[in-house]
Amino acid sequence: MIPETMKAMLLTGHGGIEKLEYADNVPTPEPEAGEVLVKVTATAKNNTDRKAREGLYPTKDKGDVTSFQMGGSPTLTFPRIQGADVVGQVVAVGEGVSQGRIGERGLLDFNLYADDRRDINLTPDYYGHGADGGYAEYISVPSDQFHQVENADLADAELASMGMCSYQTALHMLTSARVKAGERILVTGASGGVGTALLQLCRIMGAIPYALSQADKADALIALGAEAVLDRSDMDSFTDRVKAVTGGHPFDAVMDLAGGEMTNAFIDAMIFNMNSRGDYPRLSIAGASAGNVSEILWTKIYLYQVQVFGVSHGTREEAEQLITWIRSGQLRPVLHAAFKLSELHEAERYFVSRNSNYLGKIVIVPDAQWAEHGAAFSL
Repeated sequence: MIPETMKAMLLTGHGGIEKLEYADNVPTPEPEAGEVLVKVTATAKNNTDRKAREGLYPTKDKGDVTSFQMGGSPTLTFPRIQGADVVGQVVAVGEGVSQGRIGERGLLDFNLYADDRRDINLTPDYYGHGADGGYAEYISVPSDQFHQVENADLADAELASMGMCSYQTALHMLTSARVKAGERILVTGASGGVGTALLQLCRIMGAIPYALSQADKADALIALGAEAVLDRSDMDSFTDRVKAVTGGHPFDAVMDLAGGEMTNAFIDAMIFNMNSRGDYPRLSIAGASAGNVSEILWTKIYLYQVQVFGVSHGTREEAEQLITWIRSGQLRPVLHAAFKLSELHEAERYFVSRNSNYLGKIVIVPDAQWAEHGAAFSL
């Protein structure tokens, strides 16, 4: 029986974690036409949750602070239930959806698409931002965006760690930059959700990924597919170290999640031997963990014909390709730990202060589902 109310974590405004309030009397959503109601079993945590909460999406001046509003007007209203990468079980369906879907275990394509186009997504928004997400016991979503994944070897928390917010962003970074088999690709922020996805996706596509991370994570990253790991603590000699691990070849493309002062070094690592290249240097950007402002000589960009791609989310086609790879077992979950929904404050603090042992994703599990879907993965 579906209850009239549910437990959920409500974001009540921009600010610190005190703006996240745990409530036990939130109305349970009802599926509209074309939707399914999902009982949530696990939802992966993403850095965009924190950035949206704090209002850290500046798009104008260096000091501008704003909400994510690519469609032209804010869609984040309060209270809002965050959480984009949702796994759970269909428990009810709306008009036009087959009753046969009830009981399916699946993973949500987290996008709020503006239209039906399959190959482009110009005004990205997502569940947990423009509509309520998975930090709750139930969520109602479009039937065609809740993809069944039966794989018995994947626990729900593991499946959530392979959610679209990281993996679809990673794939869109690669496809935007026209990454091809045999190319050498630098992956920055390689130990996080997008980074670990990029390492795996490069190998599926036949590209050769190199990771930028902490030296003590080298073994784990190589096991995920990295050809070599470059220590991010020493950027002064970066180009020389690149030459050493690639046999003197420049990187064909950089998947940049860092930004800041590092961007210049990343570009230098693509342009030191232009005669050996088979395509233009390509910089695909989907994060700014090392700083939101980079100073680069424009002459370096246009004389070396560096192509820059800004990436946010992805397309329906890419989401469906990822589901195919997940179902076939070609992608591996990288789950760091699970937390109870009621302990989201603790999870947020842990995420911000994570140490060198951190690799992959944190997943949030509703308290009522903890024993079955979360306890085995707790810290």
